Amino acid sequence: MSARRPAAVIVLAAGEGTRMKSRRSKVLHELCGRSMVGHVLAAAGELEPERLIVVVGHRREQVIEHLAEHAPDAEPVVQERQGGTGHAVRTVLERTGALAGTVVVTNGDHPLLRGATLAELVRTHEDEGNAATVLTTEVPDPTGYGRILRGPDGAVTAIVEHKDADDAQRAVHEINVGMYAFDGKLLAAALRQVTTDNAGGEEYLTDVPAILRAQGDRVGAHTVPDWVETQGVNDRVQLAQARRLLNERILLDHMRAGVTVVDPATTWVDVQVTVEPDVVLHPNTQLHGRTRLEEGAEVGPNATLTDTSVGAGAVVTNAVTVEAEIGPEASVGPYAYLRPGTVLAHKAKAGSYVELKNAVVGQGSKVPHLTYVGDAEIGQGSNVGAGSVFVNYDGVDKHRSVVGDHVKIGSDNMIVAPVTIGDGAYTAAGSVIVNDVPPGAMAVARGRQHNIPGWVERKRAGTPAAQAARRANDEAEQRPGPGES
Repeated sequence: MSARRPAAVIVLAAGEGTRMKSRRSKVLHELCGRSMVGHVLAAAGELEPERLIVVVGHRREQVIEHLAEHAPDAEPVVQERQGGTGHAVRTVLERTGALAGTVVVTNGDHPLLRGATLAELVRTHEDEGNAATVLTTEVPDPTGYGRILRGPDGAVTAIVEHKDADDAQRAVHEINVGMYAFDGKLLAAALRQVTTDNAGGEEYLTDVPAILRAQGDRVGAHTVPDWVETQGVNDRVQLAQARRLLNERILLDHMRAGVTVVDPATTWVDVQVTVEPDVVLHPNTQLHGRTRLEEGAEVGPNATLTDTSVGAGAVVTNAVTVEAEIGPEASVGPYAYLRPGTVLAHKAKAGSYVELKNAVVGQGSKVPHLTYVGDAEIGQGSNVGAGSVFVNYDGVDKHRSVVGDHVKIGSDNMIVAPVTIGDGAYTAAGSVIVNDVPPGAMAVARGRQHNIPGWVERKRAGTPAAQAARRANDEAEQRPGPGES
């Protein structure tokens, strides 16, 4: 166990978040593939705390359900009334008892915070032997923030709110971020001294450092060099700003690891996406969920991939894929849609205006144009002609079709499942295949063409088509016949 493993990380996520103007809890709004509180929990998890506790209140049912699905190790603690940040932490300690060791308190609406920053906060706290350590940063415009005042030894002497600061104090640009590391036992004792003697009638966690200092304990600070990392989210505008900043951070990490991002301004990549070196991301590419791109793959422009794996050297352009597996050197698009359960093997192709669902396309096989393949398995080296449909639904149940190796399916075929087309077989253009086709056979399933002379002039008299037909027939009658001069 790490010597710096905290006793607990407490995440404050009980606020109402009225400025979001949403029926969803503020901390559940998403950016780059995770909820806000999910980002905070991921950062906190890097500390490997003995306990990870989330204080919930407003719309608690939503948050508790989210935690159960995405962060089952997190313990929800209900703050029945919104009594302030100090009250929230006291509510936790009333349930857990005093926690021996370092206790970190952070906020559920700070999705840009890095785990490394929390680790540095803990390290500073323990190295300096502080009773409390305040996370601070220097901002270009500190208006509205609590100022950090320090003594000659660097210890924090006071946190002065903007409205209470004098001109000299307002000139200070170091602010309180609102996150802390505490000695657990001293925190529990200090919280019992916090009062509600303030305009809001609430217990504020910001009072704790002053209480500890007044009793002779040292209060320190850890300063975050990049103030942008400390920004919280209170409304949809700030959410969009945080999303952009986080996406820029993600793309920078990928580019420095050997990924080419042609246009970072239009490329969006979620935090759990894996991209190997020499991948190329073209403009208007979105990679969501747990998508994985292997070395040398090329994606975009105008591609959206969700929970999709792309093999080495594969190309995906102008396509949408969901829970699909694209093999090495495979080709997808333009204008293709790969739905869940789709697997393209090595050098397989899903071409323009092709939709695949729960379908396996074997090595080197091609579905080039204007085709739907649902609930099917296609072997190696086969080709599906343009305009074909694998008819997989009978109105009640889905059925599966099997196409063998080196099969040639003609254009405009209907493959009515369940049916098996054997290795090396051919099907004629325009066929409706309802029965199995033996290996090496040619299946022809269409009516013989029958022409009805004069039908258009009789049934569509006066139309442009009828007039064109009359002119053509008159010209044909005036042309000399065989042997005539």
